[in-house]
Amino acid sequence: MTQIRAAITGVDAYVPEYRLTNHELSTMVETSDEWIMQRIGIKERRILKEKGKATSDMAAEAVKKLLSKTGTSPGDIDLLITATITPDMMFPSTANLIAYKTGVENAWSYDMLAACSGFLYGLQTGAVFIETGRYKKIIIVGADMMSSIVNYTDRTTCPLFGDGAGAVLLEATTEDVGVIDHDLHSDGSGGKFLYMKAGGSLNPATRETVDNMEHYVYQEGQTVFKFAVSRMADVSVEMMNKHNITPEDLTYLVPHQANMRIIEAVARRMGITRDKVMINIQKYGNTTAATLPLCLWEWENKLHKGDKLILTTFGGGFTWGAIYLKWAYDPK
Repeated sequence: MTQIRAAITGVDAYVPEYRLTNHELSTMVETSDEWIMQRIGIKERRILKEKGKATSDMAAEAVKKLLSKTGTSPGDIDLLITATITPDMMFPSTANLIAYKTGVENAWSYDMLAACSGFLYGLQTGAVFIETGRYKKIIIVGADMMSSIVNYTDRTTCPLFGDGAGAVLLEATTEDVGVIDHDLHSDGSGGKFLYMKAGGSLNPATRETVDNMEHYVYQEGQTVFKFAVSRMADVSVEMMNKHNITPEDLTYLVPHQANMRIIEAVARRMGITRDKVMINIQKYGNTTAATLPLCLWEWENKLHKGDKLILTTFGGGFTWGAIYLKWAYDPK
């Protein structure tokens, strides 16, 4: 029986025009360009400033561009999955809003909340749907407006995050390309180290939660750093060993863009050189669920059919994992 795999057949993205530089950030909170670059590796991040705009608007632009680039009719999409922790609202689903705004009217759609690992979780979920043979075209979106939940008086978190959206088209293939394997994990005991305290059913929004600034990202940086390095490196090295991939064989590592030191540490554990690592954290910061598709978007013209990629990420929850895939097409 011929094996059906899910292949990425197109990628596109959207980032807001406004650039929040380290210099401007230093006028808002006690920090500096030198401090941020040495500890995180971020030079600037994009911020969605337009009034009345939200995560679905960025994602809709990415999806429109993706449909146009791939010559895909919106009506041909079977399913749209959106990974985000900054939905426009608790309900309706942001994915539903994106589908409406892009004319994807024949698909069903839903949101996936796995923090920075959301896109990876969504990619594997979409791959499974494709592998059943019942679904032909699926869009996976990673989008976050992190500026909406960042406290710009907290220098431990505000330099980290930016806004953006990326989307990929998944289609069925019987060729030796596409999603080959996955290794995904979660551990709820890590929730206390990276979370947003208020806004859910445990601590609904009140005047007190707002006054106490509990609707912003909180993290214990050192703990998250240690877990991120070990978990991302472990699953990536295991994936290489399982599929007999040497550092020379691997075309690119596509890591979550959380911190330059984390990225460098993971690459060292894998034994790969910097030229084999997709890095754009300096331009966009940590866009949470959008970091991986933003990397694929920027490197698309450098990728060739059959290239071996390992995508890896770590996020709040804790959530983490790796996907091994072979790129499905040559530069357009």
